[in-house]
Amino acid sequence: MRARASAARNDYRCSMERNQAGKYCVRIQATYPRHAWTLTVFFLAGSFDRAMKKLEESLDFLQRHEEKLWFWGVDRAEDMGFSAEFLREAGLKLDRRTEFSRKTANLSLVPERQVPAFVLGPVRRNLAESVEAPRALAVAD
Repeated sequence: MRARASAARNDYRCSMERNQAGKYCVRIQATYPRHAWTLTVFFLAGSFDRAMKKLEESLDFLQRHEEKLWFWGVDRAEDMGFSAEFLREAGLKLDRRTEFSRKTANLSLVPERQVPAFVLGPVRRNLAESVEAPRALAVAD
């Protein structure tokens, strides 16, 4: 059973876009296979560099607290207030939007392990490209 657990990997889909106020909105969709559970959160940041630093911290938080988030988010669904408060302490908010951006950066991590710095390089590049993409439709509004 132990070998099987180590084969499971948490999957994270990350997207970044700029809102009308110019802030960076970063969304993270975490899929935890051990509990067959998905959690979607978001945060706002004032700059791209700050968004990337907060993304690293958020991924670390989601990795370290998988069990607690699952327990309060699924097992005790009637007590989602606690789960939302726990996320808020980490600077995250529950994301209740159903659609997720098609432009994402994806990574898979072994549960309960730290996020290795080298995996964030490709994520940073992908998110930078998605934010810098021309937004002709937004200008037309």
